[in-house]
Amino acid sequence: MSMSIDRRRFMHGASAIAVGAMSYQSRRAAAQSSGELSVALNGGDYAKACIEAYVKPFEAETGIKVTPVAEEVPASTLELMVSTNSVSVDVIPVDAATTFEAPEKGLLEKIDYSMYKKDELDAIIDFTRTPYSVGSIVYAFCMVYNAEKFPAGKPRPATWAEFWDVSKYPGVRTLSSGVYGTGGPWEEALLADGVPADALYPLDIDRAFASLDKIKPHIRKWFVTGSENQQLLHDKVVDLAQSYDGRAVALMDQGAPIEVNRNQQKVTWESWGIPKGTKNLQNAQKFIEFITRADRQAAFAKLIPYGPANRNAYKLLPDDVGRKFASHPDYLKASIVSDSKWYTTAGSDGVTNVERLVQRWNEWILQ
Repeated sequence: MSMSIDRRRFMHGASAIAVGAMSYQSRRAAAQSSGELSVALNGGDYAKACIEAYVKPFEAETGIKVTPVAEEVPASTLELMVSTNSVSVDVIPVDAATTFEAPEKGLLEKIDYSMYKKDELDAIIDFTRTPYSVGSIVYAFCMVYNAEKFPAGKPRPATWAEFWDVSKYPGVRTLSSGVYGTGGPWEEALLADGVPADALYPLDIDRAFASLDKIKPHIRKWFVTGSENQQLLHDKVVDLAQSYDGRAVALMDQGAPIEVNRNQQKVTWESWGIPKGTKNLQNAQKFIEFITRADRQAAFAKLIPYGPANRNAYKLLPDDVGRKFASHPDYLKASIVSDSKWYTTAGSDGVTNVERLVQRWNEWILQ
């Protein structure tokens, strides 16, 4: 599981495409004309927001008929579609890891940036824009306080080093599990141990676990899913948490006495990509250009709480709304960008860094 998969489950539940379902869509795609397009939109509320903010306006502007597919397209399904020449959707959501892996395997088409207006292209956050994908949303792991335990105006931990300082800031804590490799508290552990933010990668795995040794006795629960994390905060089981920012903001909107610290937040993103071999390449290019415009991303953000990848969207959002999102310009200055390329890189032994972390975690957590 990646951060991206669990983040999406927060909004609409797990939703993986079965091969049978994709085969059905493939038959439909084969019959598409040049004036049609099939687009995967994840699922649930996320898909509904995409339809309102992206699909309907795109159809109105271009006259191109869009068939929305309210499903995810995991990397394994993308690879199967491309390798069997049965590409069934023209545009798909692409998580940060797949952004780097898919081009190397020849699974994505190059993005035609020549059709983008310069001010729109320049505004798309650089780390979300690659030759094969364009950023859609940005989200983060943040530090979250129980505001009754750590009220405003009183001492609060502002850095991960201070989160680790249980003497100065006593309280019950939770951190993410490392069971899936990605999304584990590795960067936070290294920051807590004094590694500068601009020197985190390549991650020093030994040093990260040595730092985790220090905080381990003080962690009430290593949460695996965002729902677990959200429940811990909702029920006031923990006083300090590492948390998905969307989970925390949702609780705050419901009146929970918690606050988010954006300093040293760990950000990642999701993008839009085009499967290699799609039958509707030109329409797919037009669709991605359209939905990554500032006005479309602002409209999407008003419907569902994810940060826009186009910075100009913030000019179109009320400030109190914009400050709920991880990609707000003021927050990005103090953020850590998760290096998905490092996670997916394999060593001389063929083992990726994700696999290395999973193996190390499984041994460490039992000690």
